[in-house]
Amino acid sequence: MRQRPRGDSRGILDPGRLLREVRFRRHLPAESLRPWVEHYWLIDWELSAPFEQRVVPHPAVNVVFRRDDDGPESGEVAGVGRDLFRITLNGTGRVSGVQFRPGGFHPFWRRAVSELTGRSVPLPAGRLTQPDVPVGAGTFPGAPTSAAGDDERCRALDALLTAWQPEPDPMAEEAVRLAEAIRTDRTVLRVDDFAARHDVAVRRLQRLFLEYVGVGPKWVIRRYRLQEAVEQAAGGPLSWADLAADLGYSDQAHLVRDFTAVAGVSPAAYARSVS
Repeated sequence: MRQRPRGDSRGILDPGRLLREVRFRRHLPAESLRPWVEHYWLIDWELSAPFEQRVVPHPAVNVVFRRDDDGPESGEVAGVGRDLFRITLNGTGRVSGVQFRPGGFHPFWRRAVSELTGRSVPLPAGRLTQPDVPVGAGTFPGAPTSAAGDDERCRALDALLTAWQPEPDPMAEEAVRLAEAIRTDRTVLRVDDFAARHDVAVRRLQRLFLEYVGVGPKWVIRRYRLQEAVEQAAGGPLSWADLAADLGYSDQAHLVRDFTAVAGVSPAAYARSVS
């Protein structure tokens, strides 16, 4: 079982600026929730000018609570985002978020996670219950952005997720394991090769990912390899042709098109902007 949260900045465009503008940190959930939850992510800000952050989304569901200034807290379940995520922060505020492991939200949602892909479901203010699930779900005992310290905010999130009563599901465990294998093994470039390596039929793999992750395995492979390209582009000079080949793209132009479509700028322009 993991002892610390992930330390990479994968998916965050210009992570250096993010850390200069806001307080961003990650924490692990309670041990009983770690099979499904990647980490909690907390952000606090006090800004004199608006700040826009852009993120190339992971193939993961997030539950997010936000409070601006002294206003009310809002909450939402955000499905896997296919497009570049942009958010503008201003004034003061806080966010307490839960990033689920790909495949890990299904035991809480109990329906096809693809129903959430590309959209968000608001959580009712004041009585934050499990969204749209036709079973008896627990209520949330406190507001995670109002708690004083990180430990209290994390305990509030633990309480919320525990109250949702996630159900053990061997297929969710399989989806989590397979998605993690794609994330951590950069040699995974093709769905058919990956399916053969794990002794699973391609069609079954596709159905499993749509039901439990929310997107297909080809999309997950491409997204993780593209996040690697973003991370490497920020690290200094490199050969785009060699990187394209390493990440399974047919040629450099293919990588540039994918990168630009998702990140909003070309790889070279992004590299210049963070240098």
